[in-house]
This record gives sequence, structure tokens and C-alpha cells, in this order.
Amino acid sequence: MGNPSPVLPSGVITLTSDFGSRDPFVGVMKGCILARHPAARLIDLTHEVLAHWPAEAGFWLARSYGWFPPGSVHVAVVDPGVGTARDIVLLASRGHLLLAPDNGLLAPVKQSDAAAVAWRLTPQGMTRCGIGRASATFHGRDIFAPLAAELAAGRLTPEQVGEPIAELVPSWLDEPIITEDRIAGAIVTIDHFGNLITNIDSGTLASFREPVVHAGNLALVLRRTYGDCRPGVALALVNSFGVIEIAVAEGRAADVLGLSRGAPVVVRDGVRRR
Repeated sequence: MGNPSPVLPSGVITLTSDFGSRDPFVGVMKGCILARHPAARLIDLTHEVLAHWPAEAGFWLARSYGWFPPGSVHVAVVDPGVGTARDIVLLASRGHLLLAPDNGLLAPVKQSDAAAVAWRLTPQGMTRCGIGRASATFHGRDIFAPLAAELAAGRLTPEQVGEPIAELVPSWLDEPIITEDRIAGAIVTIDHFGNLITNIDSGTLASFREPVVHAGNLALVLRRTYGDCRPGVALALVNSFGVIEIAVAEGRAADVLGLSRGAPVVVRDGVRRR
């Protein structure tokens, strides 16, 4: 049986993917989960992650999972390597259990929690989970959904389905480079409002007296909120997830500024440059 699981299941399962909402993929995953665990409480975190880019899913998941009840199981399927030899991993972090392909998606969670414990799903674990032959192109339905259901129901533990591993595949997106007078990061995602969200955490700005955000040909001092600028004016702020965001008041920064995912963003201290 192994050691007791570090996660006590709450019955909550969150789903993150790049499947979108037009096709039946998300609905079928939910059906497979509920067929095994009818009492499960299913939450869609997002299914609009940029297709084939695990880094964006990992960015959102790392900043979202802690808002759910301890014991939640978080399934993230952004899996351009589906059907290949890539592993499926389970990660226990801060009382939560996260499942994803080992393609860098869970690297931000692992990096933020030194106490996180990881396992690689084994063939024996799949057998224990009652998973037979899986489709080569829809592991969300054939592997992740039944695995999440059994773990959330408390019928299986990570130790019963996986073997411990020390390292995960690194994220596809480099962490910001931090020096004494500058922080160099990038735009990771664009939200529904067209705001440009970076991977620069506000905590890294602690020593900056007057942070100035440089992106494209812009140099923006930090504002508190969108209404601090006139409509149509570009601004930078620390958003509700604690990272630097570039916006246009009552507009879409992505369209107005012509910046997109991967664009470099640098923060400098305006006081030091005077």
C-alpha cells in the first residue's frame, strides 16, 4: 500500500486544457470522470489555453490551484506529445494533487514549492486504475479522466499508481532574469480583455523605488488600477494574480500595442536611472 497519501481528497476536480469549447472533448472527459465518481465536483479552470503551449497552462495553474479547497485534484491537458513516450506525472503540492503530461507544464508549481513530491504514472498504476488500451490521441479521456476520478474518490493514492521521481521536464518558458537594477521577463498570456500578462512577479520589485515597465517602445510607471488612466492610455500594473500586466484603459492592449505572447518585457528602477 505504501505511505499514506499527502493529499486527502475533497472531491473537487479542476480541468485545464487547450481543447476550447466548440468540440466535445471537455464534455467527454467530464462524462468519464462522473461515470466513475458521480459525486465529483467539476470546475473548468480554463479550456482556452493557447494550443500546444504547456507553458501558458502551467502559468495559470501555478497561480490558481491554491484558491481551491485542499484535497482538490487538478487535471491539466495541454499535450502536443500525446501518444508518444512522454510521461504522465502526479505532483502533490500544498495539500493539492496535480496531474499533467511531463512536458514542462507542472514545472512552475514544482519550482514554487520545494516540498512538492512527484510521481511518474506506471503501467502497473494504469492497471490498478482499470485503464485498458488508450487512444493515441485522447489521453484526456482515456487516462487523465479515470485517473483523476479514482484519486478524487480516494480509492487510489499517488503511491499506488506511480513511482517517485526527483525532477520534472523544465518549462518551455524561461524564468525572468533578475539583476540588481533590471528584471527581464516576457508576456505569457493575453486575457479576455486583451491585457498582456507577464511572468514578472511583483515580489521581485521589492528593491525598486520606482519600477518602470519597458515593452515595445513603451516606458510605463506602475499604476494601481485601470481607472487611474484616461480611456485609450496604456498603463502597467500589478494584477490580481501578483504579476506585471500591461493594459490599455477601456481598450485591448494586445490590439492597440501590437504585442503578443513571448514579447520581452523589462522592468527597471526609474530612480536609479536618473
